[in-house]
Amino acid sequence: MRPTTDAAACQVRDATRADLAAIAALHTGARAALHRARFPDTPFDAPAEQLRWHDAWSRVLEGDDTPVLCAARHGAVVGAASYRRRDDDGRPAVTLHQLHVDPGHWGTGIGRALHTSCLRAWRTAGYSRAALDVLWHNHRARAFYAGLGWRPDPDRRPAPDATHLTLTLDLATAPAP
Repeated sequence: MRPTTDAAACQVRDATRADLAAIAALHTGARAALHRARFPDTPFDAPAEQLRWHDAWSRVLEGDDTPVLCAARHGAVVGAASYRRRDDDGRPAVTLHQLHVDPGHWGTGIGRALHTSCLRAWRTAGYSRAALDVLWHNHRARAFYAGLGWRPDPDRRPAPDATHLTLTLDLATAPAP
């Protein structure tokens, strides 16, 4: 049975230290699901990977320079996003650093709800432009972002052996959430 796609059943809020284990677990699971398709015998969700992402998210949640949002459905954390402020040639800009959804909730609107909350926060903070890096081979994520108006950065074309693609979003012209 697929989880509900009812947007009202999803709550996006600021993440807290209490959400750390759930965020690290869903991040590990999402990465494992993505990479397992390309490398079926690699243990992307091994305990060492889980610890790696737990430590990384712990540092993010302890800092005050990287806001973290989480999406919860029926009290369970099923998605997370974090972003960093940056300067873009003198204009206030932001980088979407992470956006992950538990694979059991892919396609249910969790990612869109997190993205919408990020857009609201960015516009409120006065950012003019957003950027993100996406894995070149992550066609699911690339299609998701393209559908939300993100476009390849014309100033940062990938090298022939690139693993990532930089996408940008002009917050002044992006559709309002």
